[in-house]
Amino acid sequence: MVADMSQVETQHGRTLELAHPYLLFLGDIAEPGYAKTAMGLRDWAGERCLAEYTLDGGRGVGLPRMAPAAASAAGARSLVIAVATPGGAIPAAWLPTLLEAIEAGLDLVAGMHAKLSDMPELVAAAARHGRRLVDVRTPPPGIPVASGRKRSGRRLLTVGTDCALGKKYTALAIARGLVARGVKADFRATGQTGIMIAGAGMPMDAVVADFAAGAAELLSPDNAPDHWDVIEGQGSLSHPAFAGVSLGLLHGSQPDVIVLCHDPTRAEVLGHPGYALPRLDEAIDLAVRLGARTNPAIRCAGVALNTSGLSEAEARKAIAEASAMVGAPAADPIRGGAEFEALLDAVLA
Repeated sequence: MVADMSQVETQHGRTLELAHPYLLFLGDIAEPGYAKTAMGLRDWAGERCLAEYTLDGGRGVGLPRMAPAAASAAGARSLVIAVATPGGAIPAAWLPTLLEAIEAGLDLVAGMHAKLSDMPELVAAAARHGRRLVDVRTPPPGIPVASGRKRSGRRLLTVGTDCALGKKYTALAIARGLVARGVKADFRATGQTGIMIAGAGMPMDAVVADFAAGAAELLSPDNAPDHWDVIEGQGSLSHPAFAGVSLGLLHGSQPDVIVLCHDPTRAEVLGHPGYALPRLDEAIDLAVRLGARTNPAIRCAGVALNTSGLSEAEARKAIAEASAMVGAPAADPIRGGAEFEALLDAVLA
């Protein structure tokens, strides 16, 4: 059956009930930057991930490889399409595997712009076998136009120099770090992977543009004065294709604090050759100037670097250089350490 997730709502967006363990399906995608859903689920919801499955040319994320029937026999309950494709399409070449998964007794879960529920073959197969088709990237109904009203509580938004470089990981790590310090904090998901990890959220890039800021307000409503909503950023204000969702999220989130996320090994926008990434100080200045429209008190606490492609020595050097450039703490939230604790100090300052 098709899961009508629009019927399951909270004040923080949609609440999901996904059957797990998961079989992560990566299709024939080889670009690691497009496998962020698989990586995010592996790293932040690993207890729900049983195995992975790729087609010829596909690149996995290090989980045991199982075909749908074998995964079902081993206890899997859902196949999750765990990659992003340009434009969010579900390639026709994947259809046989998706049908195989349904026939093996698995639900299908996807966060693509293309909807499982719009594919007649899958709808018919799910009905025959009593399986669910869950489209995560479906906004709730009735999203209001943004009011711009200042809300109670504290908010942090991760912003980036590009897509797919660590805004979700940074928000999750900061939320966890604040809670470890005894601070009231919640991670607020704005993309399909974050929603799958958190079990609730707002798929910002699927919201009609006029309502994007309103969706961000809905995601982080009034809260206790000492409570932090740590909001997952989307896209980049400098992105040639996706800046719109970034601006709507920035205005609607009304963040008190931003943390800029950056991959120091990346010189150009992913998938857009010829578009150089902005300097860190320029990216911070742009976000603060635009964010001041709905929160004049906005400030940047520092920089979060994705140094997964660097050695320890290279990472230390990149972190020090970033901190010197912006005059604020810089850290890799996944490496942690004293630099990350300094970044948390700056958030709470």
